[in-house]
Amino acid sequence: MNQFGGSWTEAKMEIVVSYARAYLVIMSKQRWAKTLYFDGFAGSGLIGSDKTADLKKGTALRIMDITNPKPFDIYYFVELDERYKQALQANIDKNYFGRNAHVVKDDCNVKLLAMADFLRKSPDHRALAFIDPYGMSVNWQSIESLKGLGIDVWILVPTGLGVNRLLKRNARIPAAWMKKLEAFLGLSEQEIMERFYKKQPVTTLFGEETHVEKEKDAIIKIGELYRSRLNEVFDYVSDSFVMRNATQSIMYHFMMATNNASALKIANDVIKPKYKI
Repeated sequence: MNQFGGSWTEAKMEIVVSYARAYLVIMSKQRWAKTLYFDGFAGSGLIGSDKTADLKKGTALRIMDITNPKPFDIYYFVELDERYKQALQANIDKNYFGRNAHVVKDDCNVKLLAMADFLRKSPDHRALAFIDPYGMSVNWQSIESLKGLGIDVWILVPTGLGVNRLLKRNARIPAAWMKKLEAFLGLSEQEIMERFYKKQPVTTLFGEETHVEKEKDAIIKIGELYRSRLNEVFDYVSDSFVMRNATQSIMYHFMMATNNASALKIANDVIKPKYKI
């Protein structure tokens, strides 16, 4: 059982499910196309809360509940935690018998690359992907592999709870952290430093020195940067659903990337003002 993350978690799931419903309405009219739903961090299928004993369905099972006008032709769920993987498999076997659903224990990066290869070889397939990672575990190389393919991707970007925490205020970023930033953003150390830090000359007792200062509103800039990076891979990127905690600090940016103009409109329609918590 996964833990419920608050009202924004519910909003995030509603956004994906609402989009999936609209997506399937459109795809039901494209009789030549087979539809694939890909979830890179599928979880156990159920979500619990510390405040209540009640369990609610997670995104994976809510997507499988969609049958009108049609279900997806293929479901591919990836989960690295063996316990969660087994729990999701058991729920699907019990309640969704007969669906073409696959639950695998693997790294999402590996399966994103494999899906990209599959879509290149299968032009009659169209995919909808939901990537809700644990921290900064999705490499930019994996996202980049989807360039030019028939896929819409919803991705949760840990702008505040991930990237910003590694961008130390004093610019003294440990080598391991910098490697993680490079892999996640697909940028070099020099590019990262240029985007998030500015150098200012400071006159001291011993002459002029260079002071390195982190950019203000870094979290917002991270969200803008990731959106622009997605736009280098996909033709269109939606507005962001900005997730904040109780103190209104930004935790995540949630956005959708696509090569279809109609898909962009639907995505922006489901990211409603009421979701901006």
